[in-house]
Amino acid sequence: MLIWPGDPLNTMKALLAEYTVFHDPLLAPEGEAMLRVLSESFARCGYEVLSPEDGDFLGEIRRLAPLCDVGLVIAPDHLLFRFSSVLERLTHSVGCGSMNAAVCADKVRCGQVLARNGIPVPGSGSTKTRVVKPALGCGSVGVRLTTEPPGKGEYAQDYIDGEHLSVSLVGSRVVGDACSFYTGKPPLLLAVNRQEIAVGDDGGIRYLGGETPVTHPRYEELVKTATRAVQVLGCQGYVGVDIVLADLPYVVDVNPRITTSIVGIAACMQEEIAEILVQASKGGGPDEVHLRGRARFDSRGRVERL
Repeated sequence: MLIWPGDPLNTMKALLAEYTVFHDPLLAPEGEAMLRVLSESFARCGYEVLSPEDGDFLGEIRRLAPLCDVGLVIAPDHLLFRFSSVLERLTHSVGCGSMNAAVCADKVRCGQVLARNGIPVPGSGSTKTRVVKPALGCGSVGVRLTTEPPGKGEYAQDYIDGEHLSVSLVGSRVVGDACSFYTGKPPLLLAVNRQEIAVGDDGGIRYLGGETPVTHPRYEELVKTATRAVQVLGCQGYVGVDIVLADLPYVVDVNPRITTSIVGIAACMQEEIAEILVQASKGGGPDEVHLRGRARFDSRGRVERL
């Protein structure tokens, strides 16, 4: 059991269950960076932080969650339902509800839900050059630009030439313990982030990192679209909404979990992300956050202040 010490006089415990550190070597550097930022924040807020060790990840959640006051799963989208549905039965979850995470993980259905609610999304691969993605995946793994149709277990989106941005928000309590904690508080904007995306000679699309916070002439349009997406999908906790900004702000992915952008945001934000997550899970928290300066971060979670 990995423990990040908090205040010895405070007995509050937080379970931060990050999957990739032990179970996905390709994504482990990002996972480790996100876990570090969260662990440090929870420790500063007086929590003793517990995290699973190598082995049976779900078994570790079952073992550790009952010992904790709050818990959060950080895992690839398609695994969130399985792990979060167990955690939220055993402790107070400060992440997205498992059913809502499941909708977001089904990328085709998620896009259909957004489109039915008037939120711009790319078409389903009708352009000659298209973006093909795994139907169950995380980040840019397996994503490519191609003229070929999608294969088994894949789906296609129209290629849109535009700016790659993301919006990081924290949704208030809307499901789970909503009877106790629902207040109707709108999602809290943390930052608008610029994404650095590279396309290889083979068409493979790679996420290299980004910069945060960024200002933009269409800032309000970006935030409004991302906020609407989070509300339509019923997400709570930290959510990263990926947008390609062209004639419209097209939502290309909704990540109902901590994303790599948090390492840059936390380097600039005066508030503690741990406190924001806990308060939001109970229907509270600030109406805005205060960011000082800018930061650049890479896909391995390394941060440079600008």
